[in-house]
Amino acid sequence: MRRFVSLIALATVAAAAAVLPAACTKVSTANGPSARAGVLRIAVQTEPKDLNPILQSDTTDNMIDRLLFEPLVSADARGNPVPILATEVPTRENGGISKDGLTITYHLRKDAYWTDGVPVTSADVKFTWEAVMNPANDVVSRHGYDLVTRVDTPDDHTVVFHLKQKFAPAVDTLFAESDSPIEIIPAHVLQRYPNLNQVPFDSEPMVSDGPFRFARWIHGDRIILERNDRFFLGRPKLKQIVIRVIPDENTAVNELRIHDIDWMFEASIDTYPLVRSIPGTRIVWVGINGYERMQMNTQRPPLNDPVVRRAIAYAIDKKRLAQLLTYGQEPVATEDIPDWMWAYDPQLPVYPYDPAKARDLLRSRGWTPGPDGIMQRDGRRFSLVVVTNNSNATRRQLIVQVQAMLRSAGIDAQVKFFPGDVLFAPAGMGGILQGGKFDLALDGWYAGLDPDDSSQFTCANVAPKGYDYSRFCDPAMDTAERGALEHYDRSARKRAYAVTQRILAREVPEIYFWWYRQMQPISTAFEGFDPNPVTESWNAWQWSI
Repeated sequence: MRRFVSLIALATVAAAAAVLPAACTKVSTANGPSARAGVLRIAVQTEPKDLNPILQSDTTDNMIDRLLFEPLVSADARGNPVPILATEVPTRENGGISKDGLTITYHLRKDAYWTDGVPVTSADVKFTWEAVMNPANDVVSRHGYDLVTRVDTPDDHTVVFHLKQKFAPAVDTLFAESDSPIEIIPAHVLQRYPNLNQVPFDSEPMVSDGPFRFARWIHGDRIILERNDRFFLGRPKLKQIVIRVIPDENTAVNELRIHDIDWMFEASIDTYPLVRSIPGTRIVWVGINGYERMQMNTQRPPLNDPVVRRAIAYAIDKKRLAQLLTYGQEPVATEDIPDWMWAYDPQLPVYPYDPAKARDLLRSRGWTPGPDGIMQRDGRRFSLVVVTNNSNATRRQLIVQVQAMLRSAGIDAQVKFFPGDVLFAPAGMGGILQGGKFDLALDGWYAGLDPDDSSQFTCANVAPKGYDYSRFCDPAMDTAERGALEHYDRSARKRAYAVTQRILAREVPEIYFWWYRQMQPISTAFEGFDPNPVTESWNAWQWSI
């Protein structure tokens, strides 16, 4: 999604996986915010392709979808599991997880209704799982859902998931805060369609069960949501939410400055010097399981050679990038699991910045410097296509820095920019990453509370089947990931993740620049904003302005 990952199956595991708490920094209130009472105005960089929760592909989609639809289980700001449509979080202690770990049982609330007055029932949950698994639907990832053999509905308010194998992050993955969050959709509205890729509901979801209901979508401009007065967790405090599409972050900063917006959603760190000095604005920092990275398409020569990928790792000065582009606000990363998580391995090998070493490794593979300093072999220059999204100001700077660093190692980088909704779109909709139309890709990943990264690095999830955009497929990685997912014991999982991290360090399918502390600039008048590490809008019914 990220970006996204999981709240864990056992309460004891989930509690210990608690993330860094969100922290608020007051910037200035000298002039005071000029908010519209009861109306929250949000700026997003990319417009969603649709509003169907099973088709979402990035964190913008997820934030908006969660205003309209609800999952079975969520998490609070500290990462503690919170039941939403479920009455409690399934654990072994309460019988929700069977002793053999192969059955997960949910009991649903009896006061949840769709906006057309129809009750939310177990039939909706079963239908949503079937829709996710329907190969005709353009679902970005079926990770975890494909481990379910069947879903039973013994009554309207009981749902039983039967698993093929033990899966430790099951409760956090199945309609929860996973690395690909999916909310429940209404069966009585959608079950008549053979697929959900182009149905009226996708752009006008008139039936929903979240704190807000769809009102209007002015494409290319804004989405307007109205309060759902019958929301089962309580009447929302906000009357309306206006989501404005503002692709250029400089424009969004100006809108924040003149108080025409109240929240600059997931602002890039590049805007930090600007937003920290805006009167009537504060910055909410959210510690998350996520990172800024460069993916390598390991199916494309010469990147199918791990020695070449290591050379590229030596060519990148990560410390300089983090200091230059994050103003010292983001920690330099080793591999994908951040240093505050229980699965982090502090003994991982690192690649120090060493362009001479990079050139030596390329020479060992038959590459020699050409007249212009670019490596060549068999009459072909070492030239790679690097892609990123043009809406992110930090990445526009990052890609220039990376291009220069690669050149210092004799690698020519041809830059291509794409709108975010094209870069991250499903393969069936022309997505660049899903379709493998790149050599190197600069993007970010937002995960959840569980260290499960199998949706990115296992053979079964090689895009377009999942989020393994780097097309990395290694039997040793698959074995280690199975060990991490089939054990509910944390110590066993930690050992397995130590193996996965070392494989990533050795094979280098991706380079991790820094781990995220997500910056959320908001109006000081915006109250109740308490994002969890996966979804900013999980408690939107409690927001006020």
